[in-house]
Amino acid sequence: MVDSVLVVDDDPAFLALAAQVLTGLGVTAVLTAGDAATALAVALAERPAAALVDVDLPDRDGFDLARQLERLPWGPRVVVTSTDREADRAIVPATNGPDLPFIAKEELAGCELRRRLLGE
Repeated sequence: MVDSVLVVDDDPAFLALAAQVLTGLGVTAVLTAGDAATALAVALAERPAAALVDVDLPDRDGFDLARQLERLPWGPRVVVTSTDREADRAIVPATNGPDLPFIAKEELAGCELRRRLLGE
């Protein structure tokens, strides 16, 4: 079970919703960041077990941030998300590692979140 998740999104309403859903799934520490720079600082300080990253961030491409987060030394599980259900088509396959999993924001409360982000 993943005990800590970093949620990265510039929409405060989505951050609150994601935190509520994750807490309901038993995640004990939900960390949030509104941009990529803050997300990286929080990740390095708190070492979350997983991260949910929006693809459209104000200061950096979310796919790029997601790849950087998944390469951190402790290997957090990283999932990208978007309101655009087709955004997963923009995921560039990894050259040496698994592809980034994707969940559409409208499916946040579904079983895919458990499977892809929490590994259940």
